[in-house]
Amino acid sequence: MGSDKQSVGLLETLKMERVRTILTHRYPYPHEHSRHAIIAVVVGCLFFISSDNMHTLIQKLDNNIKWWSMYGCLLGFFYFFSSPFIGKTIKPSYSNFSRWYIAWILVAAVYHLPSFLSMGVDLRMNLSLFLTIYVSSILFLLVFHIMFLGLWYIGLVARVAGKKPEILTIIQNCAVLSIACCVFYSHCGNRAILRQKPFERRNSSWFSFWKKEERNTWVSKFIRMNELKDQVCSSWFAPVGSASDYPLLSKWVIYGELACSGSCPGSSDEISPIYSLWATFIGLYIANYVVERSSGWALTHPLSVKEYEELKKKQMKPDFLDMVPWYSGTSADLFKTAFDLLVSVTVFVGRFDMRMMQASMNKVQDGVLQGDILYDHFSEKEDLWFDFMADTGDGGNSSYTIARLLAQPSIRVNTKDSFCVLPRGDVLLIGGDLAYPNPSAFTYERRLFCPFEYALQPPPWYKVEHIAVNKPEVPCGLSELKQYDGPQCFVIPGNHDWFDGLHTFMRYICHKSWLGGWFMPQKKSYFALQLPKGWWVFGLDLALHADIDVYQFKFFVELIKDKPPFVKKFLLQIFLTSVGENDSVIIMTHEPNWLLNCYWNDVSGKNVSHLICDYLKGRCKLRMAGDLHHYMHHSCVSSDKQVYVQHLLVNGCGGAFLHPTHVFSNFSELYGASYKCEAAYPSFEDSSRIALGNILKFRKKNWQFDFIGGIIYFVLVFSMFPLCKLDHILQDDSFSGHMRSFFSTMWDAFMYMLEHSYVSLAGAMLLLMAAITFVPPKLSRKKRVIIGILHVSAHLAAALVLMLLLELGIETCIRHKLLATSGYHTLYQWYRTVESEHFPDPTGLRVRIEQWTFGLYPACIKYLMSAFDVPEVMAVTRSNICKKGLLSLSRGGAAIYYASVFLYFWVFSTPVVSLVFGSYLYICINWLHIHFDEAFSSLRIANYKSFTRFHLKSDGDLEVFTLAVDKVPKEWKLDPDWDGERPKQMSHLREFPSKWSAAVTQQDPISTVRIVDHFIIPRTEKPDLELRNGPVAH
Repeated sequence: MGSDKQSVGLLETLKMERVRTILTHRYPYPHEHSRHAIIAVVVGCLFFISSDNMHTLIQKLDNNIKWWSMYGCLLGFFYFFSSPFIGKTIKPSYSNFSRWYIAWILVAAVYHLPSFLSMGVDLRMNLSLFLTIYVSSILFLLVFHIMFLGLWYIGLVARVAGKKPEILTIIQNCAVLSIACCVFYSHCGNRAILRQKPFERRNSSWFSFWKKEERNTWVSKFIRMNELKDQVCSSWFAPVGSASDYPLLSKWVIYGELACSGSCPGSSDEISPIYSLWATFIGLYIANYVVERSSGWALTHPLSVKEYEELKKKQMKPDFLDMVPWYSGTSADLFKTAFDLLVSVTVFVGRFDMRMMQASMNKVQDGVLQGDILYDHFSEKEDLWFDFMADTGDGGNSSYTIARLLAQPSIRVNTKDSFCVLPRGDVLLIGGDLAYPNPSAFTYERRLFCPFEYALQPPPWYKVEHIAVNKPEVPCGLSELKQYDGPQCFVIPGNHDWFDGLHTFMRYICHKSWLGGWFMPQKKSYFALQLPKGWWVFGLDLALHADIDVYQFKFFVELIKDKPPFVKKFLLQIFLTSVGENDSVIIMTHEPNWLLNCYWNDVSGKNVSHLICDYLKGRCKLRMAGDLHHYMHHSCVSSDKQVYVQHLLVNGCGGAFLHPTHVFSNFSELYGASYKCEAAYPSFEDSSRIALGNILKFRKKNWQFDFIGGIIYFVLVFSMFPLCKLDHILQDDSFSGHMRSFFSTMWDAFMYMLEHSYVSLAGAMLLLMAAITFVPPKLSRKKRVIIGILHVSAHLAAALVLMLLLELGIETCIRHKLLATSGYHTLYQWYRTVESEHFPDPTGLRVRIEQWTFGLYPACIKYLMSAFDVPEVMAVTRSNICKKGLLSLSRGGAAIYYASVFLYFWVFSTPVVSLVFGSYLYICINWLHIHFDEAFSSLRIANYKSFTRFHLKSDGDLEVFTLAVDKVPKEWKLDPDWDGERPKQMSHLREFPSKWSAAVTQQDPISTVRIVDHFIIPRTEKPDLELRNGPVAH
């Protein structure tokens, strides 16, 4: 026993666990070194650029202000186009595509403009050299990986060598390697430095800076960055030597350019320093890969299994979905939503109603309804806490924020004088719109169930695929629903849940028993819930026409009114209890008809109004709804008129994007009674200020709108390309003359569109009709036409300005012989000339490679480089059209021309179309108070989330708290309290029930939650009391 303890201590002393970890399959192999290489390349590039004399740059700026202005304009457009993608994770998506697209056409544009020679960067040569090295590196590494996998297959290498490398890793490393070689060539060239004696080389090396006798001059040498750069080029990156030193490689290397004063006799025998650098990087990649995949050892510092597991926990993050991109032109979900809505409106509403089927399928056993719609198991409690939320299932961060607060055993919040503790609700009421943008298995599971299951886990016996056949399926050991003491959930559907005819809602709500840790006994899409102390909750299903159906109306009427003796026996057995004259009722609907009717100048929900006014007769103390994603509370004003509803509450801040409050500030009357606004969240002032984001952030939030906006602008100016006669604009001397000529040409282009074009005119007319239709129908037809015309005029003017700027840029380059000089494939032809001059090939290596590849080697490079000749193709074709006319082109030539124009015009137009459309939304929402849905769905605001917690006290009064979180966390981490707590059979019994907490503790919703509204609704004391009272004092 003693020897065993001693050996264990020895292993711990020698860190043998780390060794065992390295030699086992559990060790994670970090083969992603490209990030460090990228940093090194960027630092090196900045060093080389800063080493050149800056006075040449200033001189060139002074002498060529025209070109620098063009550079600034070009780079500005490209920056605004790419700004939404800065800082986003690279992944296969439109964002990733846009990065590559930007890099491609920006390089192609800058290549044809005067190069940054004053900064030591020859873009033409760098681009050509990059493509050559990049393609060669990818082919070389692919061959290596195939050979390595073959060695693993025959058993010569072991471990995880059989794991295939990621193609993205190979491409990334090859890109970094190629850029590094180009940076070196830009500042050091391909000079073959003649060998010196070893003693002389040592004396002229970099380390001479550190000699004692030269310490005083080191600072001066550092200031002279140009000399420092030469030292780096000659010492650090000197060629490895002469090709004669390596006889086997003499015919397979690239040679350097001979460096001497005057003419150089013969050719260089020195190996190219670029080839040396490339071979070094390739060798490092191969060595690192072989060592990692064969022995398990990594170049990075290895971790033990325990350390790795702890690190993995710290790095765990929830897989939440982002907010729905409502203006995405590439989202299949949104097109499916529009199709489902069309089908639902034309097929289900008025023709086939799921609510009618539910009424016909009510189970009756022995004459007694088995709790299909009426639930009274809470009625005997002394007091009750319950919560209300609506409109969840949008962004994962916002939905989980509310779910996390709902799941806590209690919430401690500060009040004016002290603090109060609010226990978790025994019942959770959800007011519809459970998942966006449309109801489907994917949206319900990922946008609704996922956040709630993270906040409060379902019981261990829960299975995702389980279908509840006989609800309520109470947990084992319980005989009836009344015995279950955990949190329960009741849900009504919203308009988004009806887009598929309520199919998904019935499957996931009415035929499942658990929403996370909340038990769901509900069987139908509407219900009546009897609470203690004479309180009731009526959950109404309004479907898509904002009203209840006849069968639903009949059920609630039978529940409300007194039963006469002649009513059939089974009705008496079904309704064992009814709403008494002294009871109080809470009506829960999805849509807040009182606000929407006021906004749209419409009347909806007639059956609901009939139920409230003619049957409840003042017993409705509170109406609450969602649909509008904000919080507003109105209370009745004291008057002599009959008051049918005392309080009106809207709280749709359960997770969806924010809606404005200031456009609904005019509401003041319902059922003849007057109301005043007691609370609004966000406030009217904040709501108006938030709308400004449409101008500043529309494209950043809705970059997928590019697909639609760019095509629309191109269609508007399609018929005007090309504009050939632009000399008068460039020949004016004064700025005012330039502007007059510019706008005169723009007006002529507009008149040409009206008189001669077909495509652009048809596009403008279609856009005008769409813009007029887009204006909300609450305005008169005349106002809608005026707003639509102004909207389209702004877009058309912007498109014409962009078209004219693009044409002026091309015309300027043609006049200075930067474009339309050599025809197609100019980049490849120029590169072959420079290659033969600066990269000597005395052994004929390039000819041999061309023969062995059957001509594929130069052909691939040629056509790859032609992809960067887009400006040249555009300029050459434009010149031919201006000389011979458009009919001189073939269909293929015309298609190539317009495609090349579209590639650049799309970059210029997408930021502008978003700016114009965002400005339109801002003006409409703040000045005209229209487009409240469109103007705020574009912002995709996840902040300003809230829910309402009710306390039905023992004296029968209903106390209402609305809790809000101003800022929703974007980053989450595994909650250490949850991870450290011992799991329990039912998650609601845990002290820390939620799996994730905010990455920054101060931003966690539990720490930032606050009360934004608090009021009390007293119970009715006397049966014959006429509810003519004013608002309740808070």
